[in-house]
Amino acid sequence: MVSATASAPPIVPQAQLESFQEHLSKSTRILALLGAGLSASSGLPTFRGAGGYWRTHDATMLATPEAFNHDPGLVWQFYSYRRHMALRVEPNKAHYALAELARRKDKFLTLSQNVDGLSPRAGHPIDKLKLLHGSLFDVKCSEFFCDYKESDNFIDPIVPALELPRDESDPTTADALQGRELDIANENVKLHEIAMKDLPHCPKCKKGLLRPGVVWFGEALPGAVMDDIDRWIDESPKIDLMLVIGTSARVYPAAGYVDTAKACGARVAVINMDPEDVPASGMGDEDWFFKGDAAQIVPELLKTVIGEI
Repeated sequence: MVSATASAPPIVPQAQLESFQEHLSKSTRILALLGAGLSASSGLPTFRGAGGYWRTHDATMLATPEAFNHDPGLVWQFYSYRRHMALRVEPNKAHYALAELARRKDKFLTLSQNVDGLSPRAGHPIDKLKLLHGSLFDVKCSEFFCDYKESDNFIDPIVPALELPRDESDPTTADALQGRELDIANENVKLHEIAMKDLPHCPKCKKGLLRPGVVWFGEALPGAVMDDIDRWIDESPKIDLMLVIGTSARVYPAAGYVDTAKACGARVAVINMDPEDVPASGMGDEDWFFKGDAAQIVPELLKTVIGEI
């Protein structure tokens, strides 16, 4: 029998932890790449794991300009669902730990593939956070001639017509968030059609529909964001440490930043649930892989710099 007062096993092997923390303490320039696994502990389903009404839809087919042009009501219902889900959860300790590291380390830049708004809500300094795929809470006009953009729109729903149903089939109830078993029960639920006039419209040009400010398949990553990242990398020929958290780092161009950091001398630390999810360029003998929940591991790794979260 294990004593009730026995100390819990360490989250990561002590030798690895000490090796990482020693390097962290000496690191000046740090680059981080974040993926969906970071938000998993907050209870947020991944993009392809959206449940409820969306079980019978291919999420990748809804995330295109063509889908929006063909059926903006359906696409907006999907993104309204995702906005609602993201607002129902809270940033976890890893989000807060990274935000604190950004405040403590002057030359720290975070590249996030997440659109869920949790890093900004955790207080991550905005000048040190580059959103590669945009945000669910940014909106912009869909007309090419109109430059209207709006950031941090947390209105839920963004227009009344997009309100989710409040009945037993609501995929955002506490029971659904716990078990996800509701997905199966909702396979045959039909989404209602929304008239064009009831969708979000641009307040500037008065003509175009607003669309989510995310990067869809077939679209380029935001030019201004990419330029900021390139400038940061070009400031110095050296990067000391690359953190890869909750992502396989195998999809380019995001994965290319791991290659760039390694070429600049960085040692790489991967934090992921799946030991097979390593960067496409592989791991070196002096790199680290920490298997497990980012919300537990990241604060432990960074504790010598940021203190307790």
